[in-house]
Amino acid sequence: MTAFLTAAEAAARLGVSRQTLYAYVSRGLIEAHPTADPRVRAYAAEAVARLAEARRRGRRPREVARATLDWGLPVLETAVTLIRDGRLSYRGRDAIALAETATLEEVAARLWDLPLPDAFGPDAPGDPASPACPLGSDLLGAFAATTRDAPTAPWQQDSRRLAAGCGALVRALGACVTGAAPDAAPLHRHCAAAWGLDPAGAEGVRRALVLCADHELNASGFTARCIASAGASLRAAVVGGLAALSGNRHGGMTDRVEALWDALDEADPATSLRRQLAGRTGLPGFGHPLYPAGDPRAAALLTPLLAEDPRLRAITDAAEALTGARPALDFALVALRRRLGLERGAALGLFALGRSVGWIAQGLEQRRAGGLIRPWAVYVGPEP
Repeated sequence: MTAFLTAAEAAARLGVSRQTLYAYVSRGLIEAHPTADPRVRAYAAEAVARLAEARRRGRRPREVARATLDWGLPVLETAVTLIRDGRLSYRGRDAIALAETATLEEVAARLWDLPLPDAFGPDAPGDPASPACPLGSDLLGAFAATTRDAPTAPWQQDSRRLAAGCGALVRALGACVTGAAPDAAPLHRHCAAAWGLDPAGAEGVRRALVLCADHELNASGFTARCIASAGASLRAAVVGGLAALSGNRHGGMTDRVEALWDALDEADPATSLRRQLAGRTGLPGFGHPLYPAGDPRAAALLTPLLAEDPRLRAITDAAEALTGARPALDFALVALRRRLGLERGAALGLFALGRSVGWIAQGLEQRRAGGLIRPWAVYVGPEP
């Protein structure tokens, strides 16, 4: 009969923490088997031994580097965000459940592990000047130009001042997204007031912001963390996150989804999608490597929209039939933007505003952990 190990035993044999063991499970490197206790999982001793041997034996340096950087093995430990079994959680709370009622401010306090009144109190409205950044313009440039580092040390040492500074950064970015002066209102209401949305529209924005808040070590989150590890300010980490998010393989994917949508035939979206799929391996905004069964964030955003918009359902059904992939967050943000009648660029703006909370969370955690993130490269050029 197959011998099984507890999580503690499996982690010990692998020489990793239990958190890293769980990350191996989420990456499909080892299977967690159910037990009589629904809260406990077991691990086949033979599978643990095989994984331990593979880790011991190793592979060629180039393959190890590629496997680590490309949806591969965990490279650091975190208590901020977990992606496992197709679910997303923020410090142990299911993100989809939080999106039902929580504000971005409440989620930020959870991710930052800081008191909400300190971070987003009425005494921290941010820079009073309106950045006047129209949607679709240079969001990164506007944020960098309208914010500044504190004249003291790059990292504030007083916890209350640090918390207030975090909230002020997010409010400043919110002002850049909307073009309205920052204020003490919850950020979804700030957006709704600036964009003239009704309560239902404000709820859609609130849900989107919460679902965008963090996504573990994605490109922008890892960038922010690397910047923080160098001792740079939280503002610098947000600037770096914005730069990474702008790429068309990350938040800039929303522009590719917009182009896909523009090319759809009003009467026959399925034929248009089939034509756009020709020569491609997939459609922009559909499918996510971490969610083989579908992106739960997109599902949470799209569920109320699909109930109101038969054409949106026709588009998603046709895309899934053609590719076998379900909508990802980028597609859902564009669908929300179009449903609310917002200007082009609002999908990326919402993505950036929500994710800024995660960039700050990654920076804060890295500061507490200490150390400079400095991996080694595998040199493949000519020998000197």
